[in-house]
Amino acid sequence: MMMLVGGIALIAVAVGGLLFYLNRDNGVLGDNNRSVACTMEAKLCPDGSYVGRAGPSCEFKACPGETNTTPKVQTNINIDTQGRDIKY
Repeated sequence: MMMLVGGIALIAVAVGGLLFYLNRDNGVLGDNNRSVACTMEAKLCPDGSYVGRAGPSCEFKACPGETNTTPKVQTNINIDTQGRDIKY
């Protein structure tokens, strides 16, 4: 009887270890989405409220009344005397 219980326990541990090994990068069994941890920053909105980061790319949520949360970034390119591009 003890051999049977020990054998079943050994099989259960082996199967659990195999499942853990095969799904170690997925977070949850069968879930292909990877977990993302965003920093706990807050953005001050024009109306005085705050929004945090969310989503797989950790972008700030839209402020109330806003539709686009991605700021427009302008890259200035100058050419120095040596002919090299300087981006800032």
